[in-house]
Formats: sequence, structure tokens, C-alpha cells
Amino acid sequence: AGTGGSVKTGKMPEGEKTRQCKQEAEQQHKEDEREGLIEFYGSYQELFQFFCSNTTIHGAIRLVCSKKNKMKTAFWSVLFFLTFGLLYWQFGILYREYFSYPVNLNLNLNSDRLTFPAVTLCTLNPYRYSAIRKKLDELDQITHQTLLDLYDYNMSLARSDWSTASTRKRTSRSLLHHVQRHPLRRQKRDNLISFPENSPSVDKNDWKIGFILCSENNKDCFHQVYSSGVDAVREWYSFHYINILAQVPDAKALDESDFENFIYACRFNEATCDKANYTHFHHPLYGNCYTFNDNSSSLWTSSLPGINNGLSLVVRTEQNDFIPLLSTVTGARVMVHDQNEPAFMDDGGFNVRPGIETSISMRKEMTVRLGGSYSDCTEDGSDVPVQNLYSSRYTEQVCIRSCFQLNMVNRCSCAYYFYPLPAGAEYCDYTKHVAWGYCYYKLLAEFKADVLGCFHKCRKPCKMTEYQLSAGYSRWPSAVSEDWVFYMLSQQNKYNITSKRNGVAKVNIFFEEWNYKTNGESPAYTVVTLLSQLGNQWSLWFGSSVLSVMELAELILDFIAITFILSFRWFRSRQRHSPPAPPPNSHDNAAFQDEASGLSAPHRFTVEAVVTTLPSYNSLEPHGPSRDGEVGHE
Repeated sequence: AGTGGSVKTGKMPEGEKTRQCKQEAEQQHKEDEREGLIEFYGSYQELFQFFCSNTTIHGAIRLVCSKKNKMKTAFWSVLFFLTFGLLYWQFGILYREYFSYPVNLNLNLNSDRLTFPAVTLCTLNPYRYSAIRKKLDELDQITHQTLLDLYDYNMSLARSDWSTASTRKRTSRSLLHHVQRHPLRRQKRDNLISFPENSPSVDKNDWKIGFILCSENNKDCFHQVYSSGVDAVREWYSFHYINILAQVPDAKALDESDFENFIYACRFNEATCDKANYTHFHHPLYGNCYTFNDNSSSLWTSSLPGINNGLSLVVRTEQNDFIPLLSTVTGARVMVHDQNEPAFMDDGGFNVRPGIETSISMRKEMTVRLGGSYSDCTEDGSDVPVQNLYSSRYTEQVCIRSCFQLNMVNRCSCAYYFYPLPAGAEYCDYTKHVAWGYCYYKLLAEFKADVLGCFHKCRKPCKMTEYQLSAGYSRWPSAVSEDWVFYMLSQQNKYNITSKRNGVAKVNIFFEEWNYKTNGESPAYTVVTLLSQLGNQWSLWFGSSVLSVMELAELILDFIAITFILSFRWFRSRQRHSPPAPPPNSHDNAAFQDEASGLSAPHRFTVEAVVTTLPSYNSLEPHGPSRDGEVGHE
């Protein structure tokens, strides 16, 4: 019994040892598998718990430390993700503002010697040039008869003795044919019915005056109507006057400058002006015009501000040879503009009154806009889809007028006389283009309504210079000094005094101060500004820094890595668990076959456990004194 017990107790530890070795092998295999995924964690839950427990983002620890209280966990989860939503909502606002490209306005005051601007002065006296004087006299005679028929007004005309009666009769018929095609008529206010001639007892207040312009086939007509008779007569007369000017083949025939009879005195910085300081051009409505300081090779500069350091002009405002139906004002017209820019007298000019000294103080103001994505301004007009017809640099008004002229040529087959002539075109003249007036007024209505798209195509320049003007007036010459002033003018300039009070005017143009203002633009949001704003929002909602953002990026990368690895393991596991082909079986070596089949099975840890627990020959030998005693006893 003792021996049997002894043998029994000797066999049991071997079986337990075998099972223990198998369990250790399985545990070791699982630990090996965990060690292979230690950088990516064993599951999504482990990843999330590690992140929430160790991140520096505020509030994340509350998602795991209160997991035993589901209500708190739910509350903090909702609060955490709501905060994330508000954060990225603020991010969206910041990105939207950034990509709207806002700008900051920078105001700078600079002090320096200033380049004096260009100054254009016009006579306000359309000149009766010798090349067109005959036809103008004819037009005056036709207008005289028209006013007599419509208003019973007998306009006095200064007849010219330039031709004989027979010649005047022949040329009148030629002009009269075209004038009768576009007659001046009175029409009812409620409709456009023509006023019947010689109609008795008509209330003239119930009628409008205008003229009708019809297409070449007379199928469509355009009614140009005015509520003011003065405006109607001037516009009608101007229309025929433009046709007369367009018939002159050589524009140089209208270049009749009379500088000495218009400008009696010219001084800048207390020095006398000469012919090198001005250029001359002719304006159809404002007559002879002179531009001072337009020569870029020798520009004037103001050494000091004040009235004595600017431009001073004494001009003649008496009109002897003027066209009364075209110009209804007396005086002169002045415009201040930058060099290499045309003088658009209708837009920026103002009139100088006769018998008045006009003192104009200037303030220079520069505007610099950001181009590209920040605004639609243009640097030099090269990216504007409108050809520049002016021999000057790009301005918005240059582009708009060029756009209208190009549309005029395309639509009406001729060019408007007030604007430069495109290459290959000719000016509109109803002796060649019968219905150009109808086409012009129809096109002008479309232009003002921006149907042509000129105001949309023409963009503002990115850099422009403007002059803010303020004027003061005083009587000149004074009552006590006018006698000797006019006497000196008569001696120096051969000025015949016919109207002392309306005969001359004085103009002073000067800088008010040296300071000039620059309005610049700078980006309101740069990349640095955007990052700063994003960081402020991140710190506000989560109280963290850039390193916290890196932790969040690491969490996303770990999540992607775990997803990839677990997907790969799942795919491999499906391949290993597929049923293999059954190996040949034998009863004599069944144990060996089992072991061999275990080697080819997917569970490698079973094979390792069996191999390590196979008994060696040394295990059959006695170990220690107890074994010896048992054997001796046996």
C-alpha cells in the first residue's frame, strides 16, 4: 500500500506539471501577441481610455474617471462633443473671413516736397474757326428762323461778309437738307404728337420741345425731348455743330491757339511761365484749352506751401467771337489733374467767374489698393477687356469712354467726335452716316443703363492720385485799383477794355500744406493671424496648446493603425481556420499523428506546449534520497 501510494503520488505531479506548462505557454503566446501590438493598443477601448487619461485637453479625463456613474459619463460626453462642435463652428467663421480677403485701411501722413499737378484752363468760348465759319453762319441763320417759328423770338445775328449771296444760298441748301431731317419741334407733355405749325392759341406751358431722330429706313424713331427749351435748343444746335466739325478732314485746321489773347499773365513760384510750360488742345464745347505742367521732362515742384508758391494766372473772360447758342456762360473753366491723365472737363472741372480772384488750395491724396484676391483693381489696365484709345495711362474714366467709343463704332459704323478715333474708323457725319444720330442716342441710353457693361468691365486702378480742392473768392480788381490795372493790361497785352467788370479774372492754385495723405490697404488676415485666431479659439474652448493638437493628431493616426492591423489579423485568422485536408491516420502512432497535426494547425502555442513537456530520458532516473529510498524498499 505504501508502495502504491508512493507511486501514485509520484505520477500526479507530472500531469499537473504538463497542464501548467501548457497554460504558461498559452499565456506566453498571448503576451507575445500583445507585445506585437503594444504601440497601437489591443483595442479601441484601450486606445480611448489611454488618450482620455493622459491627454492635456481639458475635460477628456472626465469621460473615463466617471465611468461607474453613467449619468456623469453621458453628461460629460455631451458637453465634450458640444464644445468640439462650437469650436469648429468658430473655426468655420474664421476660415470664411480669411477667404473673403478683408483688408485694413492704413492712413499715413507724409511730409515732402510735392510735385505740382497739371492744370488745364479752357476759355469757355467755342471758337469760330475759319475752316468751319461759313457753315456755322448758315447754322445760325437756320436756328434764327427756327426760334422765330417756335417762340416768336427774333435772334440778332452778326452777319459775316465772307461770301456773296449766291454762294451763301447754295451752301445753305446743302446744310438745310440735313437740318430739316432733324427739325426742332414742340410736343405735348402727355404724348409725342408733333405740334402743328401755325396753330392758334396754344398754351406753351403744356408743351415740351425736342427733336426726332429716325433710323435710315424711317421705321423706328427716337424722340429726344426736354422740358427746358434752353436745353433743347443747345442740344439740337450741338448735334448739328458736331456734324460740321466732323466734316473737317484735317483736325489741325481747328488748331488755332491764341494764348496771348487769353492768358495775360502766368507765374509759378514767382517765375514767369513760357511756352515750354503748357500744351494746347481744342475742346468742341469749351474752346481752346491749355494744360500747364504736363511735360514730364521738367515738372514743377512746390518748395513751400501758400499762395505765393503756386500757379497764378490772369485770364481774359470777355467773349467777342463766341457761339451764343453753344456756350451760355462766360468766364473760364479750370481742372486740376495728375500728369499723363486726360483732362475730362465735364467731370472734374469748375468755372471761374469774371471779375473775381479765385484762390484754389489743394490737398494731395494717394490711394493704394491691394490687387489679386483682395479687390478687382487693375495695375495698368492690361487685364481689362477694353482697348485704351487715349494716349495716356489707364484711368477708370479713360476706360469707360473708350468702351463707349468702341461700341459706337461697332454699332453705328462711325465714331463719336468727342472721343478719340479708333484705328480704321471715321467720325460720324450725317452727310455720310444718315442715321448716326438715331443710333447714338439709342446707344447712349443703353450705356447709361449699363446694358453695354462698360461700368462693369472698367475697374478702378490699384494706384491713383487725387487732389482735394477748396476755393475762396474775392473781387478783382477792386474798385479803387481797377483803373490802373486795366491801363497796364491795355499797354502790355493790347487789351481793349469793353467791359471792365466781365473782362478779366485771376486764378491762384497752390498747395495748402506740405503734408499729403496716403490711403493704403493691408491684409486683415494673414496666415499668422489666422493661426493666432485659431489658437485663441482652441485655448478658449479646451484650454490647451499646440502639443494638445499633436496629441489629437496622434490619436487619429493610432486609430487608423489599429483599424488596419485588426483588419489584417481578422483576414489572416479566417485563412487559418479554414478546414485542412485530413492526414493519413494510424492507430499505432495516433499520439504522434496528433502532435504532428498540431504542428500544422493555426494554434502554434499548442505545439510549443507539447514539445516543451515531452519527458526526457533523464526524468526516468531517480532524483534525490527519496527516490533511492523508494527503490531500495521495493
